Amino acid sequence: MRMPTVANQIVARRTFSSTRMQLASPYHYPEGPRSNLPFNPLTKFFAIRFWGFMGELPSHTHTLYHVLTFRIATGFFLPFGVAVWQLNKNQ
Repeated sequence: MRMPTVANQIVARRTFSSTRMQLASPYHYPEGPRSNLPFNPLTKFFAIRFWGFMGELPSHTHTLYHVLTFRIATGFFLPFGVAVWQLNKNQ
């Protein structure tokens, strides 16, 4: 009978294993549908903080249009604009 060599023993010991991700490592990131958001929409006071970020409505109707336009620009289009800029800028 042939004796196994050291190389054969090492190869025989190699097995695939699944270990938990090390989140402290820079190469592993949390996974999930909300993992890349800079805020947590599942918290109890998310609606209050969101409303605080968007600001309160003014009492004058002629400025309401401008405030709502600014809110739409900052709350909706700005994040998408930043994403497009990040994807298209030179490395």
